[in-house]
Amino acid sequence: MPQHPFAITLDVGSSLANQTGSWRNERPIYVDRLPPCNNACPAGENIQGWLFHAETGDYETAWRVLTQDNPLPACMGRVCYHPCESKCNRADVDSAVGINSVERFLGDQAIKNGWKFEAPKKESGKRVLVVGAGPSGLSAAYHLRRLGHKVVLQDAGPKPGGMMRFGIPKYRLPREVLDAEVQRILDMGVELKLNAKVDNIQETMKAGKFDAAFLAVGAHIGKRAYIPAGEAAKIVDAVSVLRSMEGEEKPLLGRKVVVYGGGNTALDVARTAKRLGASESIIVYRRTRAKMPAHDFEVEEALEEGVTMRWLSTIKRMDEGNITIEKMELDKTGFPQPTGVFETLEADSVVLALGQDVDLSLLNGVPGLTIKDGVVEVGPNMMTGASGIFAGGDMVPSERTVTVAVGHGKKAARHIDAWLNGKTYVPSEKHDVATFDKLNAWYYTDAPGTVRPVLDTVRRQSTFDEVVSGLDETNALYEARRCLSCGNCFECDNCYGVCPDNAVIKLGPGNRFKFNYDYCKGCGVCAEECPCGAIAMVPEEI
Repeated sequence: MPQHPFAITLDVGSSLANQTGSWRNERPIYVDRLPPCNNACPAGENIQGWLFHAETGDYETAWRVLTQDNPLPACMGRVCYHPCESKCNRADVDSAVGINSVERFLGDQAIKNGWKFEAPKKESGKRVLVVGAGPSGLSAAYHLRRLGHKVVLQDAGPKPGGMMRFGIPKYRLPREVLDAEVQRILDMGVELKLNAKVDNIQETMKAGKFDAAFLAVGAHIGKRAYIPAGEAAKIVDAVSVLRSMEGEEKPLLGRKVVVYGGGNTALDVARTAKRLGASESIIVYRRTRAKMPAHDFEVEEALEEGVTMRWLSTIKRMDEGNITIEKMELDKTGFPQPTGVFETLEADSVVLALGQDVDLSLLNGVPGLTIKDGVVEVGPNMMTGASGIFAGGDMVPSERTVTVAVGHGKKAARHIDAWLNGKTYVPSEKHDVATFDKLNAWYYTDAPGTVRPVLDTVRRQSTFDEVVSGLDETNALYEARRCLSCGNCFECDNCYGVCPDNAVIKLGPGNRFKFNYDYCKGCGVCAEECPCGAIAMVPEEI
């Protein structure tokens, strides 16, 4: 097997051999540790697993390993906030592996080459209703169908995708990419019903003879705030603005637009307003930039496009053509307090981006459910208090991201499958995480990460063309090869080469190695020279 592209083989001479003793207090063992990227992924992807295939150039196998957990890699490669990269050990060497960019590359390759999911080998005879065709519902439908269940995916909207379509602008997620990945799921035999709102889940399940249901209704209802306003003042909510972008008639926000809020949705609306022709697009937020829930890179992109920010400010009133804002200041605890200092800004419209709620009316009258703070309480198996009714995504207490939603869909599908078969799904026990201190990183040379191409600022202000482009094959291959294979043997042969006692036995390509303890003196050189920390020294058995 070829040596890892960023590993250096160390030639160990007799000096190390002299350090070994004739009596063994510890013995080396091969271990598999959990890569920190895998551990941080809300969708539960085997990131290191698919990167391994990607770095060999076998992109289809990499895509198939990836999609064992996540059926939407081209979408996720664009909209996921990649928490995996924030935990990547490579960041302690130079910079994190561009996992998200390689995922997008694989997803785009699949669309380009027409790769399809395999149909289930056998049918279970069970029927499952999935309510909501957003990321969580699509993920659940995909995994349930793979398990052989008949799946009906029902959505109140005119098109599938949920908040990926109606909450994420086209400049971040082109609709042809979303449509292609949705269609691939439907091609497995998932039935899709659109413009079909579920008003009562129990009645719908009974009428359709469903054995179980997964509820994945997105947070489509914009939260309101009381702002004193004149009769002619135009106040709208962010969700409605973004949703209307999918229709024939675009929203009329005017030349001067104020967006009230500090999350990613606020930034999406402000950037959309600029693209619709607003000369001024201003975000008003009551806290500081450091406290904005929006991701910093999105704030930077918005600033580059001409969006302006009024931090430590709150809207007190809106009249026709202007708003009144009050300056805030932080108290000793860091909480914003009013100052009594006011300012008037011109504004044709105010867009409220203060968060979203879920429509839970379909659960009216269902016994056993617990609803708290606008979401449904579920157990560890994702089932609500009503037998056979499971829920995930925006409907349950969690962080509201596409990646979390996809993970919920997969998790729920596994529990639903077990429940339908009268069993309990028990996830496998996780290995210890391969933290940076468990690696021998001196083997790795600097290999700075690849920066994805970005559309020029002028075009970003006037079109909905995709802002961030993908990697080409050369860059994707390079980026995949930056993976350190944390905690898992990639057969670099270092242990075989440095062992002074010839105690390491090769088992053939793909089969790794084993130790011959009749020869091993327990010197620990193999563990010290394993680049990825896949060898541990344990007390000798007596």
